[in-house]
Amino acid sequence: MRAFHHPDQSLHCPRQYLRFGKIVDPKDLPQRTAELLGALDRLGISVESPTNDAGKAITNVHDTAYVEFLQTAWNRWLELPSERGPEVWPSTFPYWSGTREQTTRPACRPSGLLGQLGWYLGDLSVPMGQHTWLSALRSAETAIAAADVVLAGENGYALCRPSGHHARTDRASGFCYLNNTAVAAQHLRSKYSRVAILDLDAHHGDGTQQIFYQRNDILTISVHADPDNYYPFFTGYSDEIGFEDGEGCNLNLPLRHGARQDEALAAIEVAHRKAHDFGAEVLVVALGFDAHKDDPIGVLALESDDFAALGKACRDFDLPTLIVQEGGYAIQAIGESLAAFVRGFAR
Repeated sequence: MRAFHHPDQSLHCPRQYLRFGKIVDPKDLPQRTAELLGALDRLGISVESPTNDAGKAITNVHDTAYVEFLQTAWNRWLELPSERGPEVWPSTFPYWSGTREQTTRPACRPSGLLGQLGWYLGDLSVPMGQHTWLSALRSAETAIAAADVVLAGENGYALCRPSGHHARTDRASGFCYLNNTAVAAQHLRSKYSRVAILDLDAHHGDGTQQIFYQRNDILTISVHADPDNYYPFFTGYSDEIGFEDGEGCNLNLPLRHGARQDEALAAIEVAHRKAHDFGAEVLVVALGFDAHKDDPIGVLALESDDFAALGKACRDFDLPTLIVQEGGYAIQAIGESLAAFVRGFAR
């Protein structure tokens, strides 16, 4: 397996996060990257830097006006009055009666930054600092570089930070700005006619679902904690099966809070059968470690060693495989979890 990561991804260093009505210390810290890189080093896996330009691949998935917003938000923020906060952060959110069936929203009507903040930044977990755009761009480039390895006949791992699976076509949320998994899956369509995405993260991959909800060439499957009382709350239920051409090509497998390895593996087995029936030719695993029992914002109960069984279950799909890193915020556990997953996948 070849692994990719760019040092610029660590430049994104959020300073604030709203949880339970209180501004608290952020969870998506650069130290996460260091722990994952250390695990790869201990496994003897060298890490390569992406050298590609992901611009076209990004706009194949994301709205161009949204991408322009991400690129320019910091400099525009500096033009606001001096009492502004330390990061780009919204204070208003527009009412929008959109449904799951819509591929994107209409164009953002206000041209000013403050109006656009609430349109393009979907919650208070996506503050933007001076280097956020660069880190998000490098993260997407990392996913594309690893996808290119899969196109060439090897398995690939993309150490992406910021994560991506909550980013929609035109909205950031849940620590995510660009949807690395979706960008990579779309890139794989240059060779493979049927792509399966298996999202293994405590949180539902709502952005990935929205991006492909009307597509019948990309199957989206998400194994996650029951969203009834857990982020992202409004999607991730079993009755969301896709729309029009995409009907039957979206599968959500929510787990009870406190679920352990056996329940996760049972869900993956359901996903395996679905991917087989779909005729998937390649697999993209959106891999999060926030299902770990020690995760500070998690509600599942997996141990680090349990991820070896999850890795083996993914290998049993017997497909060319791209692994894209998503969440996981227990700094002391994510390195061991990645090492276990890679060992299980290799066997």
